[in-house]
Amino acid sequence: MVKVLVTGAAGFIGFHLSQRLLARGDAVIGIDNLNSYYDVSLKQNRLAQLEKQAGFSFYQLDLADREGIAKIFTQQQFEIVIHLAAQAGVRYSIENPYAYVDSNLVGFINILEGCRNSNIEHLVFASSSSVYGASRKVPFSIEDNVDHPVSLYAATKKANELMAYTYSHLYGLPTTGLRFFTVYGPWGRPDMAYFLFTKAILKGEPIKVFNNGLMKRDFTYIDDLIEGVVRVMAKIPQPANLEESSEQSKAPAAYKVYNIGNNQPVELMRLIEVIETSLGRKAVKNLFPMQPGDVPVTYAKVDDLINDVGFSPNTPIEVGIQRFVDWYQLYYKV
Repeated sequence: MVKVLVTGAAGFIGFHLSQRLLARGDAVIGIDNLNSYYDVSLKQNRLAQLEKQAGFSFYQLDLADREGIAKIFTQQQFEIVIHLAAQAGVRYSIENPYAYVDSNLVGFINILEGCRNSNIEHLVFASSSSVYGASRKVPFSIEDNVDHPVSLYAATKKANELMAYTYSHLYGLPTTGLRFFTVYGPWGRPDMAYFLFTKAILKGEPIKVFNNGLMKRDFTYIDDLIEGVVRVMAKIPQPANLEESSEQSKAPAAYKVYNIGNNQPVELMRLIEVIETSLGRKAVKNLFPMQPGDVPVTYAKVDDLINDVGFSPNTPIEVGIQRFVDWYQLYYKV
């Protein structure tokens, strides 16, 4: 049994990860501030599923609460920390920049300090494919330059990677950053395109298709993502050999970054077709230009993930969307 802190435990990924860890017998302490960025009742219902299970305990706590975060680290003595909590959303960061500073920067330094002062064995944290910006060099590799974010959200995720590396270098804290690529599936986030499309189609309402549909996303099914996270948890990074060839491995710190993506970008119009097929209904499409902060394509190169932990996401979009639609219709009784 491992004692694990999961931040953002009532969130989409945090919920699924907590379920997986509890199923294998770990003790999971979850924290979440249950903010209103999207439907709080969905978060509460995820949480209710977790609280039924032995080995789970929960604290409603904001990442920016320095004393509260420090106290939970002192009280609980975690072995591993999986940091998933963050203010999410690219477009929302245009309207509410301070929410990202408080959660993604102030919150992350509080987690890093808690880990440093508690001798945590491994900190695994969520980064994002958004750090690659509008790069047209595909697939995206962890060796690529990521110095040109096109949203504040992306900038905070790049900052998290730099902050984590610094703590690995200064204090010997093993840290691993995971660049997630468009995660989807049951219990997903209502602000995501596949969720919004499904909801609108069932209501007979038009869907908003940005950049006239000329976008591709590396849609990654939630179960695949969780498998990757669990495997990475057990792969504690070691200070790199300076003679190794890759740019990342020249850094003499117990630090690593991985892409976790399906490695198969899907056109936005294809996603809509799959949802239409799963629902047995056609969408009414309203076309709009590209939104500020959006990017035309995401595409994960996952060679390092395969080489280090022997896994690559592989659930086809047709399978994953059908599972989501089945959950959606059951959950919302439509």
